Amino acid sequence: MRRPAGMFAINLMLMLAWCGSFGSFGPWTLLTGFVAGFAVLYLTRRVWGDPEPQYFRKTFAFLSFFGFYANALLQSSILIARQVLSPRITARPGVIAVPLEAERDLEIAALANLITLTPGTLSLDVSEDRSTLYVHAMFFDDPEVVLDDIKNNFERRLLEFLR
Repeated sequence: MRRPAGMFAINLMLMLAWCGSFGSFGPWTLLTGFVAGFAVLYLTRRVWGDPEPQYFRKTFAFLSFFGFYANALLQSSILIARQVLSPRITARPGVIAVPLEAERDLEIAALANLITLTPGTLSLDVSEDRSTLYVHAMFFDDPEVVLDDIKNNFERRLLEFLR
């Protein structure tokens, strides 16, 4: 069973069995059941026919992205709050064209939405050939830094678990 969806379904069944054995379906029991099911699947991964199934790689990539994005949200929110509360305006807005590695509609839409949800940035448009995403950034002091952040942090990390 090498498909991530199949492993995820087994993990959910193990989680439900865990909750049933404890007689509780509360959030904490669901979380610990999912983690316990994940651990069981990871420890028995050789039984499933693949020493490093895609499910585990994608799960770790998702958790890594989740941590990165939570940190990015926190940092950008603080930066925007500081700018709003400051008597001096130091923002230097600008628009940048970001060449995309993302090819599928899901990948492009997810990247555009994540950029838009991050305070201080806004996805404006995607080129007709879907190879470029236009992004407005509130702090555009160095275009290379903005481009590098989007390409090497947002897009790369997102594609790690979507592909």
